[in-house]
Amino acid sequence: MGIIDISNPFTLLLILVLLIGTILLGKTTKNSLLPAGALAIFLGLLIYYVVALRNPELAEIKNTILNCMSINFIFIFIAFISYLWVDDIEAKVKNKKSIDNSLDWFWQKTN
Repeated sequence: MGIIDISNPFTLLLILVLLIGTILLGKTTKNSLLPAGALAIFLGLLIYYVVALRNPELAEIKNTILNCMSINFIFIFIAFISYLWVDDIEAKVKNKKSIDNSLDWFWQKTN
């Protein structure tokens, strides 16, 4: 059984471009489901790595799996912050109260 190796530089660059494209598409369409979908994919990938880590057949590539997990945590953080950002944009456009305004202090400092 192989693993999805996101520590490979080419794969890492491809995933980064796709994530940025998803974030920008969500921002332009003002749809927070796109970054939320990316977040769900990265969380699913994290579960995949945890299951692969427990597989005794893959013990020799444990370091690669751990590297992929650490990179995946970074992508989870980026996708989560971008989901909150696009959700705030969507809430302002639709005149809805967003679910949580706990990052208002951050958005005010970025403007």
